[in-house]
Amino acid sequence: MRTSALPGKPVRRVVIAGGGTAGWMAAAGISKVLGARLDIKLIESDDIGTVGVGEATIPTLLNFHNLLEIDEREFMAATQATFKLGIQFENWRDVGEDYIHSFGMTGIDHWTAGFQHFWHKGRERQLAGDYGDYCLELKAAQANRFAHLPKNGMNYAYHLDASRYAKFLRKFAEGYGVERIEAKIARVNLDENSGAIASLQLDSGSVIEGDLFIDCTGFRAMLIGQAMGQPYQDWSHWLFADSAIAVQTESVKPAVPYTRSIARDAGWQWQIPLQHRVGNGIVFASRYVDDDASRASLLANIDGAVLTEPRVIKFKPGQRANTWAGNCVALGLASGFLEPIESTSIHLIQRGIVRLMQMFPTDGIFQTDIEEYNRQTASEIEHIRDFIILHYHVTNRRDSQFWRDCAGLEVPASLRHRIDLFSDSGRVFRVPNELFAENSWIQVMLGQGIHPRQHHQSADLMGDAELRGFLDNISGTVKRTVAQLPSHQDYVVRYCGAPRP
Repeated sequence: MRTSALPGKPVRRVVIAGGGTAGWMAAAGISKVLGARLDIKLIESDDIGTVGVGEATIPTLLNFHNLLEIDEREFMAATQATFKLGIQFENWRDVGEDYIHSFGMTGIDHWTAGFQHFWHKGRERQLAGDYGDYCLELKAAQANRFAHLPKNGMNYAYHLDASRYAKFLRKFAEGYGVERIEAKIARVNLDENSGAIASLQLDSGSVIEGDLFIDCTGFRAMLIGQAMGQPYQDWSHWLFADSAIAVQTESVKPAVPYTRSIARDAGWQWQIPLQHRVGNGIVFASRYVDDDASRASLLANIDGAVLTEPRVIKFKPGQRANTWAGNCVALGLASGFLEPIESTSIHLIQRGIVRLMQMFPTDGIFQTDIEEYNRQTASEIEHIRDFIILHYHVTNRRDSQFWRDCAGLEVPASLRHRIDLFSDSGRVFRVPNELFAENSWIQVMLGQGIHPRQHHQSADLMGDAELRGFLDNISGTVKRTVAQLPSHQDYVVRYCGAPRP
């Protein structure tokens, strides 16, 4: 593996290999912040398609857009976007049982214990409703309502058209001086002495030299994998799904402010409502069901006319051993892939870009920066991996071999500890710099069927009247706020409605 650092060579020329969401997010972020000091080139070919199905996001994307100073209305109109308040998981705990993993907070925590302990005590005393009754975003999602609230009072993300998003960011990045080169990469040339990438040879015969190369070539990983020899860590022994089929359909009903994730016999189906269409797909494990049966299942469970030919995508869940090696940083699918069950794909691209900006090697590439970047990247994706495994492993489903095998998994020790801790005591502690906060873990663990055996004694100190008043005040505020919100569909049309294509 070639991971030599280049401490004596300043970075002035950045070459981004590949476009799509990853490439153009990188181009936009780097050019906005450092474009005045850098020569930035992006190489992509219109003949090479992108996966383009990462169309559901999480609230962290708002931070990225704020960094770029992107106008939300302009972005949403350009990408036919709608708002997203969470994900509805259907048939995951068991067939016919649903729950929502929503954004934001549930209830009010005490410094000694999270809200779930007081809710748990309330359920024991028959004073509390469903856990979701105390979360504004969840109840708004169920009511199909949305609006921007003062002081960022509603946590949200977006559903967006990935292809349009790449085009939107391309225009943005070119405005900050990024040069797009239409070409295919024929060969990656390495420096004989350092083992770093010296240049990319294009199919036109041109040679593009650079100081820092960003690999956004998708699953091919032409730079980080093929040229730099970074091995791939296969996580398919924990995550069985290795295939997906995507298709777009016409919109036939108002767009809801949440993603639907519908568990099937050997995987799950997604529905992502945009302004002009619906993104659909099925993620499945090929060892349990073949492509034809999965395609038939998907097409039998969609609404509206089919707009595109169903497209099969094969993948291997896992992560590159190092996502920064030498003078090459991998983003997006080139760095690894976790299925989109929690809409983390664009987030991981964004985090890779922000992390690179924080450690940008202006005066030379140092091994210490490389090691720290890779350490943070590995830690973040491993926490996300555990969160995804949780959905499959903690389930009451035993109706197919797929679900029986998921329930019987020997999960990572880090996840086993979280499950046991919550089961025993109702406690959840967030790991520093982890993506998913306590409320996310609680919503999913409760939703998947874990009921804590105990609660913190702080909740026992409240009498019935005090506990009832505490809980009712929260749920009442949520109900009153939701009742005042407009319908999500009406709000989108007024706020950022885009002309029909």
